[in-house]
Parts: sequence; C-alpha cells; structure tokens
Amino acid sequence: MNTHRQHENQLNLSAGVLSVTVAFVLVLAKLWALQQTGALSIAATLADSALDLMMSLGGLAAIAYAARPADEDHAFGHTSAEDLAALAQSFFILISAGVISVAAVLRLLAPEAPVIASEGAGMAVIGFSIILTAGLVLWQRRVARVTGSKVVAADSLHYIGDLIPNIGAIIALWASAALELTRIDSVVALFAASLMVFGALGIGKAALDALMDRRADPKVIAGIEEIARTFPGVHGFHDLKTRVAGSRIFVNMHIELDGSQTLDEAHAIGAALRRAIIAAYPKADVLIHKDPVGVQPHPDDPTW
Repeated sequence: MNTHRQHENQLNLSAGVLSVTVAFVLVLAKLWALQQTGALSIAATLADSALDLMMSLGGLAAIAYAARPADEDHAFGHTSAEDLAALAQSFFILISAGVISVAAVLRLLAPEAPVIASEGAGMAVIGFSIILTAGLVLWQRRVARVTGSKVVAADSLHYIGDLIPNIGAIIALWASAALELTRIDSVVALFAASLMVFGALGIGKAALDALMDRRADPKVIAGIEEIARTFPGVHGFHDLKTRVAGSRIFVNMHIELDGSQTLDEAHAIGAALRRAIIAAYPKADVLIHKDPVGVQPHPDDPTW
C-alpha cells in the first residue's frame, strides 16, 4: 500500500475514532440533561446521539475494513463496505425520526401541556453539545475532502443535521423558561425529525447508487473523456464504463491506436494515459484495452 493511501486511511480512522468519542460523551451528557428537564426536545437529541454512537461504531468498523488492501477474494478491494455502512446509517436515522415524530405528536395532542424543569441545566448541556459537534464536523469535512470517504461524508452530513435540532432544543428550553411555552418543545422535535428524514434519504440514495454500480459523476466522466481525446498517440476511444465503490472510481475503456506500431509502443501509450487519468483523479482504478484504429467488433463479442 503506497504512502498516500496509508495517509488517507489514517485520516479516515481518525475521523471515525473522533466520531465515536464525541457520540459517547454526548449520550452521557444528554442522559443527565433529560433526567433533569424531562424535555422531549432533549429526548430527541438523545435518541439521535444514541443512534450516532451505534452508527459511528459501525462506520469505524467499515472504515477499518474498507482500508484493507485487495486480496484473492476481493480483487477490487473492500471499499463497498463504506456504501453498506452508509445505507445502514440511513435506515437507522429513519427509524429514529419515526419514533421522535410519534412521541412529539402524542405530546402535542395531550390535553395537558408537558412539564419541563431545570431548563438552564438543559441549555448548558445542549450548548456543550453544539460546540463539540461543530468541532467534529469541521474535522470530518476536512477528512472527507481529502480522502473522499463516503462513510466520513455521511457521518458529517448527519452531524450537521444534528446542529439544527440542538439549536432548536435550546430555543424550546428558553421558551419554556421565559414564556412558559412548553408545547414548542414538541414542535422543535418534529422539525428535527423532518431534517433527519431528508438527510437519511439523501445518504441512502447515494449508498444505493454505489451498490447498484451507478456510473461516476458526469463531470468526472467528461474529464476522463477529455484526457483520452487529447492524449498523444490515441486516435479515439470507446466503451468507456465507470462505477463507484466507496471512495474509489473504477474506469474501463478501449482506446484506438496505430495498429502498425510495436506492442511496446502501444503499451507505453496506454500506460501513460492511465497515469494521466489517475493524476487527475487519484481515487480512480483504471483498466485500458487497446484496439487498432478501425477495428470492427466480432459478431460474437458481448455487447454489454
């Protein structure tokens, strides 16, 4: 494994360990705050943090597994573990949002307004949660930009979504203490749940697309085409196919070369083109097939 890949793996693992640590600290803090206040908005953020902890543990395991090099049973590597973890994250987020929504609606429909106590202590804990979460998100976003890890990116997106309900929880506790508007607590919880649903659907779709071998981003494909189109010695290309697995982009393509040149010359052109594509897209795994210019496909060749 090269030094660049080792560095990326270390960054991903650092983000995973930090995510688990932050989630564990927040669960403990919010358990205490819920005991003190009885606020549903805090219960919503506690449930979210508890799921964060489970998903962060799963994400850390997926990051560690995805970092393993290719082997005999997994010739293309283990990066699809990232997509499986991200899909599981979206599923658990949806469950959490459903539970919070039901509890909020039942409390809103109750004839008596809920009793919320120790609002100051609750606001202090949520404020601490916001600061800790913001620090985690900043680090995760930096790591995701460098490594392209879907698990880290999904975890970061979820924690960004956590910031809004946490801020809403502070508003709800303030409204309860200053204005005695205790039902706003349930409204904030519903808003938080809706944000969780939208985030989960986005994460789940991206993960499912990767697991279903969806093509790479059109901008990436256009960039690869431009490199091949203008590369010295390449007279044309066809059958460009891409797929994404975790943070990796797999590229297969046929290039058309002068059929009268030697095999060594053809190989040199293909190898140089591969290096050029990888230089532009470091996460790419490129396989190039060489055809002589004007070759016609055999009728028995597969068309897929």
